[in-house]
Amino acid sequence: MPAISTVHAVLDRHGLVTRGRRSARYHAEGTGLSTPTGPNDLWCADYKGEFMLADRRYCYPLTITDFASRYLLCCDALATTREMYAFTVFERVFKDFGLPLAIRTDNGTPFASNSAFFGLSQLSVWWLRLGIAIERIKPGNPQQNGRHERMHLTLKKEATKPPAKNFLQQQAKFDRFIECYNQERPHQALNMKYPTELYRASPRPYRGLPELDYPLHDRIVTVTSCGRLCIGRRKINLSRAFAGQDVGIKEVAEKIWLVTFMHYDLGFFDHETGRVECAPNPFEAQVLPMSPV
Repeated sequence: MPAISTVHAVLDRHGLVTRGRRSARYHAEGTGLSTPTGPNDLWCADYKGEFMLADRRYCYPLTITDFASRYLLCCDALATTREMYAFTVFERVFKDFGLPLAIRTDNGTPFASNSAFFGLSQLSVWWLRLGIAIERIKPGNPQQNGRHERMHLTLKKEATKPPAKNFLQQQAKFDRFIECYNQERPHQALNMKYPTELYRASPRPYRGLPELDYPLHDRIVTVTSCGRLCIGRRKINLSRAFAGQDVGIKEVAEKIWLVTFMHYDLGFFDHETGRVECAPNPFEAQVLPMSPV
């Protein structure tokens, strides 16, 4: 039996659905949260709040920690939160430490997007391609990333006040903080051990992106740089989050096509009207106990 979305699209094509105003934006609600027990089960990432350097330029520190060991994997002084710079930082960290099973973030840029399927961004799509699960905290609930937030409080106190003169000097302060935090500061929550005593590199090395295959679909289509699927003369607006990615499409009813990325069904499009309808969110949070911090 076709999915509800498929039936809805067919009815709508024939003018049998009353249209109401609906927002195309994704409303963040958070995802399911894991309860990791070992190193690299879960990493946490965020930007510590921006602050002004002595040269009056703003610094946006991007930080990544290992949840279980509290090991601070990186703290990079960046001039912006633009996605391209985050890619560079994460790729370096993946090369140095391997891949985690999951990464937990908030719902802000560049980790998420409010204009794409399920709030995915190009960065989080890349993580999925690498076999990394994505976790997002519920908006307004920073305690769901509490360990990372507490590290930020220490970082702010010890490495940003006073701020350095420029980015180079500020990065030197961050590098010293990483060394102290990991190797010289025992943590009460770790039974007075150092993070470096508990952390070990991931057994999953970074080797670039694996190939995508869709043996159960009719066609494989590469999403254009502007986020479209070009099917003959028809251009289907998907999302720039998937730019350059291969997706599988399969006709599930007359001129109704299912779009799949990896093993995630993104939605359906009507080849006749070009309309796209989102599939159920596979990352939606379930009713579970709150993840401990």
